[in-house]
Amino acid sequence: MSDLKDLDSFQKLEALQQPTWPDQDHLERVKQTLSAMPPLVFAGEVDYFKSKIAEAAAGRAFLLQGGDCAETFVDATADRIRNRVKTVLQMAVVLMYGSSLPVIKMGRMAGQFAKPRSNDTETREGITLPAYRGDAVNGFDFNEESRVPNPDRLLKAYNTSASTLNLIRAFNSGGFADLRAVHEWNKGFMDNPANAAYENIAADIDRAMKFMEACGVDSAELRTTDFFVGHEGLLFDYERPLTRTDSRTGKSYVTSGHFIWIGERTRQLDGAHVEFLSKVENPIGVKLGPTATKEDVFQLIEKLDPNREPGKLTFISRMGAAKIRDELPRLMEATNEAEALPLWVSDPMHGNGITTANGYKSRRFDDVMEEVKGFFEVCRALGVHPGGLHVELTGDDVTECLGGSDDIDEADLEQRYETVVDPRLNHKQSLEMAFLVAEELVNFRR
Repeated sequence: MSDLKDLDSFQKLEALQQPTWPDQDHLERVKQTLSAMPPLVFAGEVDYFKSKIAEAAAGRAFLLQGGDCAETFVDATADRIRNRVKTVLQMAVVLMYGSSLPVIKMGRMAGQFAKPRSNDTETREGITLPAYRGDAVNGFDFNEESRVPNPDRLLKAYNTSASTLNLIRAFNSGGFADLRAVHEWNKGFMDNPANAAYENIAADIDRAMKFMEACGVDSAELRTTDFFVGHEGLLFDYERPLTRTDSRTGKSYVTSGHFIWIGERTRQLDGAHVEFLSKVENPIGVKLGPTATKEDVFQLIEKLDPNREPGKLTFISRMGAAKIRDELPRLMEATNEAEALPLWVSDPMHGNGITTANGYKSRRFDDVMEEVKGFFEVCRALGVHPGGLHVELTGDDVTECLGGSDDIDEADLEQRYETVVDPRLNHKQSLEMAFLVAEELVNFRR
């Protein structure tokens, strides 16, 4: 059981990647306001999600998390949210159909408004300003007024997350996620091979649904779906005020999202992020890059999951296509030696960044898929269930990642490059990925 004193133990430790707020009194007023706001998610929802993660860790389900690299306030529109949800639903249908595994659906949504940065400042044409740290902190526009951290943005992040969650819940309980409408999810998207293959799956599902209806089966599970949300728990000035103690159990929950993860830059064993998130009941993820060691894994398990609680801990591998087969095995072996059963998830995006000749941050679709294949190969060799996929994507027809069936090249990046931080797969690339991952799942389960 956590108490307020325990929750604030992180304040004695180094907290990396925090903004420098210019007005501390203003910040304190905002934090007090956030502390009085209703929770965005509830303890019972979080516990239910944890049970789902436990099923995936045991090899009986697969986690799919997708959404923006960094959400923005301006893009939190009904159409943009719907398209992201639709893309995740379509990918989940492909994965379920191909693998016969339940797919747990989660968005990088309703909270992904802060980003770690390599440098505190950015310089353009001799002008140096604070780096953009996400809409919860400052603005993307390169001017002094925009880039000065503003605590009021924390309140806007909360309100935007609340409206996003409301819409997600309405979509997924109000008929939008009905499996009898799988064809409808594809309307509005241009034709390509992945979409054509999806239509074939949709036709098969239609036939199965009609057969079940003829048999008198009318299950609510076919008309609605669970859809969870998660984000990187980066900003203490947001996450701590939204941490609440459940009146039933006396346990503490971060109520800003169902799933909170610790990034590669903030997973220090003696750091504030690991300390703080060790005190809450939420399922916790940790990003592991190629610099992670077996000792890191041992200590992270002992700190974040000392009781070996099913569903508590997720390790998210982000090694890069060139390194995953060499670096991941020792980390998976460490979890076996520690007699732990975390969920292992592949993030094939963050280790494969490039800068193109024309100056764009991008990723090659082939590199992304090569990392996914390496992840499955390592899991197969060590007898570990490949439990999930964590991917930056959008439901819009952007041109940010190279390749895919549309063969986006460097010149195409100039057409619709809309991300404010890292490049995302577009809808068609995301659907194509789902088919390829489904094949890997089928081969793994043979």
